[in-house]
Amino acid sequence: MTNPYTNIETTDEYIIRKFDKNIDPIELMWHRDNEDRLVEALESTDWLIQLDDSLPILLDKPIFIPKHVYHRTIKGTGPLLVKIKKYD
Repeated sequence: MTNPYTNIETTDEYIIRKFDKNIDPIELMWHRDNEDRLVEALESTDWLIQLDDSLPILLDKPIFIPKHVYHRTIKGTGPLLVKIKKYD
């Protein structure tokens, strides 16, 4: 299975990740990660993020996602460019 995104830049501190505007929304599946994360959109967007047992929220400010919490990205218009900071 391929990822629904492309990592543009990867460092020890963060990942810059791009989701294409033509992605099929079915590819944006519920998942969880093994570390805490802070996700921040690098450009204005109408894409959303939804954490388990919560309503979707706009990616208009940094969003903290605790480790092992199910979450998903909800497609908006245009591409999505995010910066992800992982906390071990």
